[in-house]
Amino acid sequence: MNLAGELEQALAQRRVHGTSGQAMARRIAHGEGWTVSDVVCTCIPGDTSFEEQHKAFSIALVAAGTFQYKAALGLSANRPGTGYELMTPGSVLLGSPGQCYECEHQHGNGDRCISFWYSPEYFERLAADAGARGKLIFSNLRLPPLRELSSLTARACAAISERKAETGTPWEELSVLLAAQVIKLLNEKAGRSAAPPPSTVARVTRAVRMMESRPGDKLSLGKLAAEARLSPYHFLRVFEQLTGLTPHQFLLRARLRQAAARIATEHGRILDIALESGFGDVSNFNRVFRVEFGVNPAQYRTDHRYLRGEMPAV
Repeated sequence: MNLAGELEQALAQRRVHGTSGQAMARRIAHGEGWTVSDVVCTCIPGDTSFEEQHKAFSIALVAAGTFQYKAALGLSANRPGTGYELMTPGSVLLGSPGQCYECEHQHGNGDRCISFWYSPEYFERLAADAGARGKLIFSNLRLPPLRELSSLTARACAAISERKAETGTPWEELSVLLAAQVIKLLNEKAGRSAAPPPSTVARVTRAVRMMESRPGDKLSLGKLAAEARLSPYHFLRVFEQLTGLTPHQFLLRARLRQAAARIATEHGRILDIALESGFGDVSNFNRVFRVEFGVNPAQYRTDHRYLRGEMPAV
């Protein structure tokens, strides 16, 4: 079962037992200064959100579901107040030690994240090595599903779905690579525009949920805009503002992440996986896969089998 399917199973269990929504964290790996956990949240619209506080530096890869992430920006003198971001599959949640935050599910049920936590001392050493200067506080609450993060996200999601996470995955290496990439990307980005109203966030979230549940379908801009009950132009503009990508880019990356996870963990033909993931032209699939992950699908499968110790090095 894939990560989104396991999230739906957890939500179904909540309905059967009548329990309250909660975030359940299962620690996968840890070391000196770092921890990785698989976090499944079963909160739904109507559940009360509670203010929490980041105890360490947090970088969380959203594997399934959507939610609204609200956090204080007052740790930085020139950015007072509270900001919020729509978190979608493939995006990255960022939190700094001492930062207060809330996660809300106003427009959809549940989410699943692979959360990396770093002690301040450990993260500051990583940041210094990655070129960060001055007092270290995340300047953004989120990074969108960027190409530079696709490979790391796909590797982490594949490891979780394989259920070999504790023994077969170099989580310490992944945690270091992820932190360095996030710091690099934040150094390259700056500024943000005013957030759209909550009603628009709800409309875009409906379209995101459709894309997440049906990444292999032919979802045109018109169909997605109709799902959001917005004009195509307005939908295109606010979708990119909220997610950091155009609908086409978002859907393409969702398909590629799904295909990459299946290629890494299943033994089916790559051709069949490509077709089932929504790619009608296999040559185009091979091209965009290489652009996204740096290798062709066959080499990607070989690399992951080698990382899991299933085949000797050549």
